[in-house]
Amino acid sequence: MKQLDSITSLYEIFKLRPQVQTDTRKLQKGDLYFALKGPNFNGNEFAVKAIEQGAAFSIVDEHIIASAAVLERMILVKDVLTTLQALAKHHRQQFTIPFIAITGSNGKTTTKELVAAVLSSHYTIYTTQGNLNNHIGVPLTLLSVKKEAQYAIIEMGANHLHEIKSYCSYTLPTHGLINNCGKAHLEGFGSEEGVKKGKGELFDYLKQQQGTAFVNSDYDYLNSMSKGIQNIITYGTNTGSLQGKASSNQGGLLQVNITKAPDTELANKTIKTNLVGAYNIPNVLAAISIGLYCKVPAAKIIAAIENYTPTNSRSQLINWKNNQVILDAYNANPSSMKVAIENFAALASPSKILCIGGMREMGNSSQAEHQQIINLINAYPFEKVILVGNEFENCTHNYTYFENVAAAKDWLDTQDYKDHCFLIKGSRGIQMENLIAAG
Repeated sequence: MKQLDSITSLYEIFKLRPQVQTDTRKLQKGDLYFALKGPNFNGNEFAVKAIEQGAAFSIVDEHIIASAAVLERMILVKDVLTTLQALAKHHRQQFTIPFIAITGSNGKTTTKELVAAVLSSHYTIYTTQGNLNNHIGVPLTLLSVKKEAQYAIIEMGANHLHEIKSYCSYTLPTHGLINNCGKAHLEGFGSEEGVKKGKGELFDYLKQQQGTAFVNSDYDYLNSMSKGIQNIITYGTNTGSLQGKASSNQGGLLQVNITKAPDTELANKTIKTNLVGAYNIPNVLAAISIGLYCKVPAAKIIAAIENYTPTNSRSQLINWKNNQVILDAYNANPSSMKVAIENFAALASPSKILCIGGMREMGNSSQAEHQQIINLINAYPFEKVILVGNEFENCTHNYTYFENVAAAKDWLDTQDYKDHCFLIKGSRGIQMENLIAAG
């Protein structure tokens, strides 16, 4: 077994075999296998199997018992995770292109996807795949960036302080955007002010590095948080160098009417999206703002946004058993839940059924936050309200309640709703999308 002497020597290996894997089930021949540890797994236990499956090398942080031939392809390091992150930083340092970091409480993945759609219409880009936005996903994304890249877009998720600061230390972003700071991951951040401080670590880094920030100037707190950043590009519905208003078509899809733009080809244009909800307008405006800054032609910006179709239960509009369903069940917190319910209430459909799942990671605020959601629902005349998850168990309400999605689905399958409009929303762990799954 070889002991790693430097990140530079590991990087020389990586340059010859630039495919990195942390899961043997996805391993391809020639990959570098990083044996990560977690609370419920130890990747070192699969290091031999990775070699047998064709991995070029296994990077481990425990002594492994194996044949001499297998051990020849093992690299021993002090800590696999920090080595992965250090390798990612070294790779990042080989580039002089813009690295755009995106974080926030709500909508960051949709924003990242929209920005990627806009920039990829004109440039070669690399971006976070899916929601690989944590301490493992961020370095893996960085290592996926190839030499032909003109832009890299890195999504950063966080549920506690100092996490974004850590990502910045090896992502080295040149540009950044904070969508918003709402009541998300309160268990880790402690409060909404804690969320601002945690997400604000991105702006703190940009201040230190003379970077560029894209700021939704409708939010006073983002204006305050971004003070001191050398270059600020603003957008919003009422303020900013780019401005737009939300409307919707007859099917409830968002339309963005550009009321002010630095590019005359965009001024007074209406962009027809495939997104549900006026709450997505900041995400669209952010993508337009970044596209304009990066000199993407206006026609390409419009086409990219209009051709973007959401997936993975994010603001999706789908048909189910002769009903219209707004499926927004990828994630939920008090801030996103509020705007989703208010948007649903404002839709013209007369027959609306609200299906709400519990919100995770609320800590000691959980019952109070769930009760506030119920109080909000009480203000609207929905035909039917279904609450799912034990987070609602001790709340006061008169709605139909199920402990889990399986029980709620059993009930829903016995109903015969037609020509109704559903909103299905809840935290990822609740898996509210299974309400309308086949079978």
